[in-house]
Amino acid sequence: MKMDAKARRSGTSVVPEFLESEAAGGLLLMAAAALAMLVANSPLSHFYHDLLHHPSGLVLTDKIGPMTPHLWINDGLMAIFFLLVGLEIKREFVGGRLASWDQRRLPIIAAAAGMAVPAFLYLLVAGGEAGLENGWAIPAATDIAFAIGVLALLGSRAPTSLKLFLTTVAIVDDMGAVAIIALAYTASIDTLALGIAAGILLVMYVMGKSGVSSLWLYMLGFACLWYAVLLSGVHATIAGVLAAMTVPVVQAGGSGERAKSPLHRLEHAIHPAVAFLIVPLFGFANAGVSLGGIGLDQILAPLPLGIAAGLFVGKQIGIFGAIWLSVRFGLAKKLAGSTWLQIYGVCIICGIGFTMSLFIGALAFPGEPLLIEEAKIGILLGSCLSAVVGFLVLRLAPRLPSEASA
Repeated sequence: MKMDAKARRSGTSVVPEFLESEAAGGLLLMAAAALAMLVANSPLSHFYHDLLHHPSGLVLTDKIGPMTPHLWINDGLMAIFFLLVGLEIKREFVGGRLASWDQRRLPIIAAAAGMAVPAFLYLLVAGGEAGLENGWAIPAATDIAFAIGVLALLGSRAPTSLKLFLTTVAIVDDMGAVAIIALAYTASIDTLALGIAAGILLVMYVMGKSGVSSLWLYMLGFACLWYAVLLSGVHATIAGVLAAMTVPVVQAGGSGERAKSPLHRLEHAIHPAVAFLIVPLFGFANAGVSLGGIGLDQILAPLPLGIAAGLFVGKQIGIFGAIWLSVRFGLAKKLAGSTWLQIYGVCIICGIGFTMSLFIGALAFPGEPLLIEEAKIGILLGSCLSAVVGFLVLRLAPRLPSEASA
């Protein structure tokens, strides 16, 4: 995870370094998730769940009640992760691989198809059962943290272009999932809080356009924006991406970013905490699913089967199909430095849907713990299949000659 002085001076982007860093962050994340599964299926399971969901006396919003460690991790710390990814996406939009609409078109089309096809497949499998149609959005979003962990384990066998593409697609469909939550699953939106959030965002935007370079001002604005978004009823992590869009990128004659750029400095400041604390903690808090008493009849029930099919089958069909059709009809160019089999492998990995899927599952079936547990089974099955099969495809896929010799 260490970066040399030359990389720091030249403004080397942080997220590719995080993704390609000898699998340290990915291994830590996988270990945290595995530990969570072990604890959740051991005599310590009650302690695990009680600890994560122990209410505190602090109530930030009446909509979610007293804050718990689980809420602080998912709604608070993960906003910082989204801030880091948002900073990288902005960098690429301004002067990187996503600098033109021709380059942006493919991830957006792929993300849209990667949400629509899983939802359709879920409804095809489970939508005919009374009360289950509300779960159509559960397999919609890719879990960035776990997907990045799988790619990190692959090291150089996952080309940089695919890693950036996956990150971009995951961000787009996560933002789409947040929009779905706001429109389809949020009982009410606090328009006053939403207006305040928009005002804070406007102030941060003006700061960026005015050349303000003090990072503490942007972090203060980020904290205020996060709280306003939380109060509004919209998922609070979206504040990270929105705040990142306001941090200025300083270009040096159009040829590269100056090392003193606020965006560059903020990336390097938060990167270690995200890689070694926030992402593994997130994995530990969300991967603990009890498997006790689960039989084949429960796995093949319409709800878990529909979710698993949406994640494992729907995601890869939607995203890979969108990429192939876009290239076939000249809407976009094939991803540089990648074979079609490697592209297909990353499309399979996009079916990892832990976090947002679990969140939407709880919203889709409020007050129905049995359905929520069935949804968790489907999420676990579809995500694990996507992770294992996607990993194997990328691990075994032949690389381009230029990559193999790198």
